[in-house]
Amino acid sequence: MGARIENLVTSGTFSLDGGTWEVDNNVWIVGDDAAVFVIDPAHDVAAIAAAVGDRKVEAILLTHGHDDHIRFAREAADRLGAEIWMNPADQMLWEAVYPGTTPDHEIADGDVFTIAGAELVAVHTPGHSPGSTCFHAPGLGTVFSGDTLFNGGPGATGRSYSDFDTIVESIRTKLLVLPEDTVVRTGHGDSTRIGDEAPNIQA
Repeated sequence: MGARIENLVTSGTFSLDGGTWEVDNNVWIVGDDAAVFVIDPAHDVAAIAAAVGDRKVEAILLTHGHDDHIRFAREAADRLGAEIWMNPADQMLWEAVYPGTTPDHEIADGDVFTIAGAELVAVHTPGHSPGSTCFHAPGLGTVFSGDTLFNGGPGATGRSYSDFDTIVESIRTKLLVLPEDTVVRTGHGDSTRIGDEAPNIQA
């Protein structure tokens, strides 16, 4: 039995630029009965640990550095016995939560993470944040898009360190080139497909 994808929805807050909002986040667990990756361990570490069970967590992968995605990453890492990977272009967002520290490892475009026979390829997609990174799992027919691409269009770009033209370019050149039936598993809300989102992206 190969890798499978599990989804856990957790609830908490997102704060940036002086505002705070209630949010529900998608936590993605990818692997098999022995070992998993956890993507964006948001808000509820106890629930995430319960979902993981006695499986080994090979890595915690962060799609970007906004506080709803990372505020509990250190607690999750300690509880799950795993190390944290993040694109260093979001270091300023990391330091807003964890001053004077860095994640355990840096993610670069093209890095490959393998779990239970499945490969997750890091795809740098700046725009929502400078270091935003998606993880394409071609063998699973899916891409974990973080807050770069949602069901209905691009992620938000109206806040610090974000840019609309950049996110559209990232989606157009890095994500819409994936097979149309690729499932887009997002940081918030419902999943979608690449082919369904293509019309929602301005060329």
